Amino acid sequence: MSGIPAPPAAVRRRPGRGAGLGPLGTAATVVIVAAVVLAAAGPALLSTDPNASDFAHAYAPPDAGHPLGYDGQGRDLLARLLTGARTSLLGPLWVVALSMTAGVVLAVLAAWAGGWLDSVVSSALEVVFAFPGVLLAMLVAAVFGAGLTAAVIALAVAYVPYIARLLRGAALAERRKAYIQALEVQGAGAVRICLRHLVPNLLPLIGAQATLFFGYAMVDLAIISFFGLGVRPPGSDWGVMVAGGQSGVLQGYPAESLSAGGCIVVLVVAFNILGERLSAPARTGRTAPPGRWRRLLGAAA
Repeated sequence: MSGIPAPPAAVRRRPGRGAGLGPLGTAATVVIVAAVVLAAAGPALLSTDPNASDFAHAYAPPDAGHPLGYDGQGRDLLARLLTGARTSLLGPLWVVALSMTAGVVLAVLAAWAGGWLDSVVSSALEVVFAFPGVLLAMLVAAVFGAGLTAAVIALAVAYVPYIARLLRGAALAERRKAYIQALEVQGAGAVRICLRHLVPNLLPLIGAQATLFFGYAMVDLAIISFFGLGVRPPGSDWGVMVAGGQSGVLQGYPAESLSAGGCIVVLVVAFNILGERLSAPARTGRTAPPGRWRRLLGAAA
């Protein structure tokens, strides 16, 4: 076997006809990038304190220095939207990072080991399936107290079964491919094969799922904050703003709830569109061993 050429770091997927994002995917990407830039730099460009109240300006209309007007406590709506964008984006980012990491590890571990370990992992995931994310977050808040950290951890745990189940199927299909068997014949260890070959070939699917779940996490965290179990007032968060603007809607001043709710809707739609565009080539992609891999497989056989 010493004369067999070394395998490549990973079998690359050939780009398919659906590899491009298309106009909608490009527009969604632009919206997401713009939101990230505004969340990062927006508050620094404003001199207005988002939590500074001036009841003399309660529900005041827009003016030169405050283009979106004021909320019921006389706080600048634009400043609160830009400041709230940070928690509204960072919260889902942590949820996706934690849940995707755990989901990938469990999926690859179950697919590679199989047998009793696969059964144990699948059974544990089925148990977690019984707890919806928002309900689990409310339960955690009731036990440990309300806060963004508890909500993020609870949602991450609730998302893991969905991610792990999908990736387990893809990892099983990859596990059975000939190039993996050839690497085992060469004596490559399981950790090396998984890290250098199996997981990299799952990255398109992982990226697509992470994008989709980001949108789900944004909605769930907004719901949790709406009920006062996530970010707590007077902190700036879009879910908090939707809840805080309810009284204004009844009085004919819907700007606070509409602006925050509109930001959530636009970003969730953008993430869903981008996730769908990314998942299309990930679902149809194929791995194809190059010429020297075909020679390697023939020698191993």
